[in-house]
Amino acid sequence: MAKAIWNGVVIAESDDCQKVEGNYYFPENAINQEYFQPSDTHTTCSWKGVASYYNIIVNGQENKDAAWYYPNPKEKASNIKNYVAFWRGVKVES
Repeated sequence: MAKAIWNGVVIAESDDCQKVEGNYYFPENAINQEYFQPSDTHTTCSWKGVASYYNIIVNGQENKDAAWYYPNPKEKASNIKNYVAFWRGVKVES
């Protein structure tokens, strides 16, 4: 079971993660939605496609663009459609 933790709170937990380029991608239904706020940030990966981001807010503290996902990934990354990954201080334990 993998857990994503930020600011002392488990924000995602699943035993159905996908690991890509060293990052754990959690199924969308495994994230605790109350801590996630959509961001206007988008980036592009040459092989995965366009990423969208979430700001994570826990106990009044915001971690901007700390989670990302690919709503419409390219074919080679189709296994991470509807999955969310983390960075910027979010600790993932597996």
